[in-house]
Amino acid sequence: MLENVLRQKLREKDILLMTHIVLGYPSFEASARIVEAMVKAGVDLMELQIPFSEPIADGPVILRANQEALSRGAKVRRCMEFGGEVSRAFDIPFLFMTYCNIGFKYGMDRFAQDSARSGMQGIILPDLPPEEGREYLDAMGRQGLAPIFIFAPTTSLNRMRTIAPCGKGFIYCVARKGVTGAETSFSNELDEYLARCRSATDLPLALGFGVKDRADVDFLRGKVDIAVIGTQTIRIIEEKGVEAVGDFIAGLR
Repeated sequence: MLENVLRQKLREKDILLMTHIVLGYPSFEASARIVEAMVKAGVDLMELQIPFSEPIADGPVILRANQEALSRGAKVRRCMEFGGEVSRAFDIPFLFMTYCNIGFKYGMDRFAQDSARSGMQGIILPDLPPEEGREYLDAMGRQGLAPIFIFAPTTSLNRMRTIAPCGKGFIYCVARKGVTGAETSFSNELDEYLARCRSATDLPLALGFGVKDRADVDFLRGKVDIAVIGTQTIRIIEEKGVEAVGDFIAGLR
């Protein structure tokens, strides 16, 4: 189970690093090199985003990466194959991240089954509320996969307590309102929000949306269990090339 793997890692590290890549951007060959560089640099788990035409939780950088990957022919089947390749090659948990329409179009039962066959340990569908996700949750349960749900600063404690029992593995806490990639102020203003998150669930907490450097990761030590780095990695790739990814990730520790 994903939660057990994470708790074991947390016995050895005070905070874990989770990275996010858009599959097929800038190419599947480059995606493979990026994954390898990240794992060698010490990443603890990784989101593999299946590109979607309307990624509503993502800001302009990841949106553009989705569009570019799709324009270059990225398909769900190839993403499934890629997931299998990296999960066999590297001993860290991998998760698919995408949007509900991908799973709906693919067929939720088949989507969960093929994700499990690809070696995924969980799936993140940020636009699927648990009330509308019974088919998804049942399919995930049959495959032993962790459905990852999301808390936001606007989520009330009562709502968190409704969402939390539906999730497994960890809860993804977004650092602020809005989409990925915008500037986030990592300050004590987060404390009340994260305390609310902690009171609603016993699952490990991941925090993303704006984590970009070592100072941000250091600030989150003792506050959350997992720091999520997404948009900044894509910026590094675009500005400095794939070869710069390893040094960037290693520098976050």
